[in-house]
Amino acid sequence: MDNNSVITMFTLSGLNGMANYRGTLFALTLLCYCVIWLVNLTIIVVIIMDKSLHEPMYIFLCNLCINGLYGTTGFYPKFLIDLLSTTHVISYAGCFLQGFVLHSSACADFSLLALMAFDRYVAICRPLVYHSVMTKQRVCLFVFFAWLIPFYLMFLSSITTLISKLCGSHIPKIYCVNTLIGNLACSASIAKIIIPAFNYTFYFGHVIFVVWSYIYLIRACRTSKEGRSKFMQTCLPHLISLIVVVVTLLFDLLYMRFGSQTLSQSVKNFMAMEFILIPPTINPLIYGFKLTKIRNRIQSFLNCKFHS
Repeated sequence: MDNNSVITMFTLSGLNGMANYRGTLFALTLLCYCVIWLVNLTIIVVIIMDKSLHEPMYIFLCNLCINGLYGTTGFYPKFLIDLLSTTHVISYAGCFLQGFVLHSSACADFSLLALMAFDRYVAICRPLVYHSVMTKQRVCLFVFFAWLIPFYLMFLSSITTLISKLCGSHIPKIYCVNTLIGNLACSASIAKIIIPAFNYTFYFGHVIFVVWSYIYLIRACRTSKEGRSKFMQTCLPHLISLIVVVVTLLFDLLYMRFGSQTLSQSVKNFMAMEFILIPPTINPLIYGFKLTKIRNRIQSFLNCKFHS
């Protein structure tokens, strides 16, 4: 193929050889997608409807759940259609759109988790200045940039890949990602190396910032019983969420870079789905069970429905 205008479709090979399991996979995937919508939408609605939850920590959590729905919407509808089809193709524009959604969602996760770590650091380590630092206007600004920066960085990354001349249309995965599309380029480019390297470094910096925040949080909380209780109540769910996101993304990134071709297709698909299955499901459950205000609000709603 002489240039990228020739390519109008990409083929996805992740479901090859799995025809016998498509019905079961479709049912399980649809169930997972429904659960993801249920748990995330519950947290979102509870936070929006209850004015006592209009605090920075809960606003960031609400956005984290919205991002979970945004990211999974970029994968599950297309994957469910593929499970019902004998041909697994995606349009040129659709492939880039899916890659953009999945990448920007993963980056927004890190941005929002970093904001939540900053919020907990100020609340616990600098309580006297908390309300002057985390004002309504500043929180809105933080949230705006938590969405804008991932969108902007992934837009640059997608544009870099989009303008490359492609010499292939086969993607060895169940969804599109910029890295695999970039591997189809006829020639390497400096931008294709520099922009992803910057993005990885930028979001690795987010992880370092969160680790730094927790070093100070642990130091501040270990001196008193009240501090330890506050840490377990509000910081532990955030820490678990961060670990889940980092581990699942690392598995996927390391597999794409260094993965063995001897693994079964089922294992490859599970590793590819980890970060769009585990964090969007686990995060709202962790916060829903651990944060007292949210748990009590959900329980009171369920009790009202039960007694009515």
